[in-house]
Amino acid sequence: MRTDRTAPLPAASLLQLMWLASPALPVGGFSYSEGLESAIENANLSTEAAVANWLLDQLHITQSRGDMALIAKAVGAWRRGDMTQVQALNDWVQHTRETSELRLQTEQMGRSMADWLRNQHQDDEALMPAVRHLAALPPTYPVAFALAASTTQAPVRAVLLAYAFGWAENMVQAALKSMQLGQSAGQRILARLADAIPDAADHAIGLMDSERQAFSPMLAILSAQHETQYSRLFRS
Repeated sequence: MRTDRTAPLPAASLLQLMWLASPALPVGGFSYSEGLESAIENANLSTEAAVANWLLDQLHITQSRGDMALIAKAVGAWRRGDMTQVQALNDWVQHTRETSELRLQTEQMGRSMADWLRNQHQDDEALMPAVRHLAALPPTYPVAFALAASTTQAPVRAVLLAYAFGWAENMVQAALKSMQLGQSAGQRILARLADAIPDAADHAIGLMDSERQAFSPMLAILSAQHETQYSRLFRS
């Protein structure tokens, strides 16, 4: 697999990463706000700047230190066929989701990604054993995304850029649906996130397994509040 950052990424691999980052990917990401809806309700996220700052914190505190760091390891594990590490990484995701709805989200999206991979690659005899292994875990979304990305020739950094931008698009759309923000404000928020994503990806790649963490107590509190929120649009 190509790992040189300076080498051009083959068109097929670039398009595959764009596909994986697309909100149209049928894994249900559009139906989750990952605590944002609760933060708007309970933490006074009432302005464009407040939403942007909150999402930037989430990018650096939960994504870069947690899921993105894990995906960086999982891509390599899938490419090496190291199913012991794949299992360990999947267990880590399950055990570090701090609320019921966050765990249900990663499990539902993981199953949907496994189904998508099965449908897309049903004639690929080399890949299908890995897809069957993923489905039997049961899968979490970061580990499932890593398998999908591992089939490309993309270096890990490019994989993380695609993953993080897909997450950012979903979060901005959740904000637009949850409060009075216009499309231009949404694009400005997305621009701030896009500027921060490369550094977040580099930080994630540099973390050792012992440095990976999932510690975001305010997000956990907001997610728990969301589970009983009276009126809501999203599943998390």
